Amino acid sequence: MAKKLVVKVTAGADAPERCSQAFTVAAVAVASGVEVSLWLTGESSWFALPGRAAEFDLPHAAPLPDLLESILAAGRVTLCTQCAARREITEKDVIEGVRIAGAQVFVQEALGDGTQALVY
Repeated sequence: MAKKLVVKVTAGADAPERCSQAFTVAAVAVASGVEVSLWLTGESSWFALPGRAAEFDLPHAAPLPDLLESILAAGRVTLCTQCAARREITEKDVIEGVRIAGAQVFVQEALGDGTQALVY
């Protein structure tokens, strides 16, 4: 089993099932003791802002705020630099614990030894 899991979520409210799957997999991995790095890109970028996860609703899915909270507590959450810029989101806007970083950092994480990367 991979020692580290990098999950890139590209979907938000525009593709709720795919979005929820990414957050669920990341949260389950964290709960299983796997080192997790969740990347928010595209429409999922909005979930880096306070209160936005609470607006997400998908029947029969775990609440997104709970999943995000568990990932933040034991993993890492990163907002894509370009995605943030396109949405005029800055470091002062994001939830505490969310960092903003670019593709170079994603590639470094995804290609690390013992790492499995998934893109949703």
